[in-house]
Amino acid sequence: MNQLLKLTLLFLLLVGLISCDNNRIFEDNTPIENNVWKVNKPVTYSVDISDTVSPCNFYLNVRHDGAYDFSNLFIFLKTQFPNGKMAKDTVELLLQTPEGKWTGKGLGDICDNQIMFKKGLRFPLKGKYTFSIEQAMRMAELPNIIEIGMRIEKSK
Repeated sequence: MNQLLKLTLLFLLLVGLISCDNNRIFEDNTPIENNVWKVNKPVTYSVDISDTVSPCNFYLNVRHDGAYDFSNLFIFLKTQFPNGKMAKDTVELLLQTPEGKWTGKGLGDICDNQIMFKKGLRFPLKGKYTFSIEQAMRMAELPNIIEIGMRIEKSK
C-alpha cells in the first residue's frame, strides 16, 4: 500500500509539472468535423489581451493525417481588434520538407504542427481580439485535416 501511495503521488506531481505552462497566454485547438475542413467553416477564437508591452509569439496549430494530399496549407487569418478594425493575412503553412518528410511531430499517421506565425508580436491595444482561421486551398472541402488551432505565448 505504501508503494502504491508513493507511485500515485509521483504521478500527480509529474502531471502537475507537465500541465504547468507559465508562458501560455492562450491556446486552443478545434476538431474539424469528419476531418474535412469546409471553406465556409472558419475556426474562431476570442482572446482577451491585457499586456501591450511584452512581446509574444503567435503560433498556428495544424493536426493532419498522413493521407493529406499537399505539402502546405494556405489559410486566411482574420483579426478583429478591440476597436473594431479588421486585418486579413494570407498565410502559407509548410507541412512537408522539400524531400517529402512531414514536418510535424506525432504517432503513426497523425502529424501535429505548431508553426510560428509572428515572433515578438506586441499587441497594439488592450481588449478582446477575435481571430478567424479559414482554409484557403481553393477547395470547397479539404480532407484529412483533424484539428486547427492557435497558441499565443510570452516570448522567452
